[in-house]
Amino acid sequence: MAHALKNTALRLAAASEQTLSKPQSAGHSASIHPADQDALQHDHASRQVSLPEALFRAERVSLQYETGNAIVQATREVSFSIYKGDRFILLGPSGCGKSSLLKAAAGFIKPKSGAFTLNGQAISGPGPDRVVVFQEFDQLAPWKTVLQNVVFALRASRTLDKVQARERAEHYLHRVGLGSFLHAYPHTLSGGMKQRVAIARALAMEPAVLLMDEPFAALDALTRRKMQEELLQLWDETRVTLMFVTHSIEEALVVGNRILLLSPHPGRVRAEINSHQFSMDSAGSEQFQAATSRIHRLLFEQLPAAESDSTLAERSHEPA
Repeated sequence: MAHALKNTALRLAAASEQTLSKPQSAGHSASIHPADQDALQHDHASRQVSLPEALFRAERVSLQYETGNAIVQATREVSFSIYKGDRFILLGPSGCGKSSLLKAAAGFIKPKSGAFTLNGQAISGPGPDRVVVFQEFDQLAPWKTVLQNVVFALRASRTLDKVQARERAEHYLHRVGLGSFLHAYPHTLSGGMKQRVAIARALAMEPAVLLMDEPFAALDALTRRKMQEELLQLWDETRVTLMFVTHSIEEALVVGNRILLLSPHPGRVRAEINSHQFSMDSAGSEQFQAATSRIHRLLFEQLPAAESDSTLAERSHEPA
């Protein structure tokens, strides 16, 4: 219910911003989705739908790193909020700082300025409430079986005893379709199967936010699509909160329900788009193709030299 209200509120906010910021053509007026109107009518007291409290926030985060004698600005004052149950996408061209943002959110990188918060508490380092799945296939210990890889992570968290850890590991490995491979070693698995183990291990930790850094980028097209479908099915079952990095516009639209667009280096917020209306079956639709083209223009159109960060921020929260 909260998730539905949140999406309703996001659509209303987008419609409201369009009404306030864009002049309406003659004979046209801003429209409200019928479902949104129904939701408003049910709230007789305030006639408003409020967003729930954000689970995770980035507040004016700027990241830097050193390469030789140079200091590189990876991102500049990036802000966003993630709500419980979101499938939140960081999308942008190579070098825009999206993976750096995810690693900083995990606590691996300290921001030059700004801050991340989880449940209102500042993030100062890694923790079991944020688990990362990377794109590399060597995330698993090669000398441990599939089951042992997941159990080891659970035991290292010091929250479960041996029996509990094994039961939970088996549960999530069955969920990702690897119940018949519990005692297999990583070198016997395909790339997609290794990623399933990594996802099962991450889900078994039951984190507040699951961080995924281009987890399917190294897979072939068919396996990638299959993994996207399986991830969405797992999300439907668990409603885990996702922060997902990709450079694929199509993947962003089908995997995410909200997409943050980052400008080319250094990464700044260019727009935020609501993409909850798309699914794996949407790729051939005119609406999907139009959204893909529009996002491409937003990502790569050249900004005038005088355009400021505040101008970019005004483009946030645009509907797809």
